[in-house]
Amino acid sequence: MYIIKVGGGSTINLEGVASDLATLEQPFLVVLGANALRDDLGLRLGQEKVQLTSVSGYSSVFSDADAIDLIMMAYSGLGNRRFVELCQRDGVNAIGLTGLDGRLVQGRRNRGIKVRENGKTMIKRDFSGKPAKVNAPLLTTLLDQGYRPVLSIPIIDEAGFAINSENDDIVAVLQGALKADKVIQLIEAPGFLEDKNDEGSMLQTLPVSEIKAREASVEGRMKRKMLALGRLFDAGAREVIISDGRTAHPVLDALAGKGTTIR
Repeated sequence: MYIIKVGGGSTINLEGVASDLATLEQPFLVVLGANALRDDLGLRLGQEKVQLTSVSGYSSVFSDADAIDLIMMAYSGLGNRRFVELCQRDGVNAIGLTGLDGRLVQGRRNRGIKVRENGKTMIKRDFSGKPAKVNAPLLTTLLDQGYRPVLSIPIIDEAGFAINSENDDIVAVLQGALKADKVIQLIEAPGFLEDKNDEGSMLQTLPVSEIKAREASVEGRMKRKMLALGRLFDAGAREVIISDGRTAHPVLDALAGKGTTIR
């Protein structure tokens, strides 16, 4: 089976992704992003996104109760529903889910994020956390019955609260539970770039042995993404393909070897 992570950028070709999914013989599930939609809805509602950077250099979105409401509107609401609609129009029997449904993705709420503000170290507490386990029997039942899950945040914490989490981390716990043959990540770039501002700097391959060193040399969102890549291989991934989600055939291009392959 495949785990296909679809980025939430505004230029991702969701129609192309859905039509490609209709050609796959392998079972799959989709982890769907919607960050551009969240930001657009937040702008319309006058709700500004707040970005935090921990003292260790990892960036995340501050997720208070209003931010969780916005996530539900954008990710599990409009974004998920519209993508499921695209899949159904192409003959893919998609079923939209969040980590809340059937405790599909159980997480641990963060006890606090240590940040530096105005020269002081502070602890910020919110509704965010890391995924810890997956309701694998529910997913395998759906897959065996021919359904194709489309999973969006939020996930659920120990006390039953909805919490924000990183899709990269969710993919890692899914891989640990389901042992996918391939993990495909569709992003707004041709693949993994040496220089984020130069699409010509894409690497055809990236050795797993380099991931830790690269994590130490970058900052912000990329630092978190490199950490999640390492966790993905720790969870038993054999092949990860980072490929362009903006092309006419994003999934088929990735399977044809376009993008960056990590084995």
